[in-house]
Amino acid sequence: MELMSLKGVSADSKIQLLKEIGYSSDGEIVLDLNGDKVLDRYLEIPIKIENMVIIPFGSITILDDNELSLSKFMEEFGDVF
Repeated sequence: MELMSLKGVSADSKIQLLKEIGYSSDGEIVLDLNGDKVLDRYLEIPIKIENMVIIPFGSITILDDNELSLSKFMEEFGDVF
């Protein structure tokens, strides 16, 4: 798995990337195909495009980039990395 940072990527490019993987955005929040806000699977907060982490793990996983979400993901799926 190749990792790359999205921190320096423009919001427009992030939105285009989301569209390529079947998601969208209202310009601030990641949305699913139905237009519903995508919630972080661990904190259940809406994921902002400026804070998103995309993990290509089997199916695509999008998380908020906070330490708690990332550590919970590593705890659950540590063998991925």
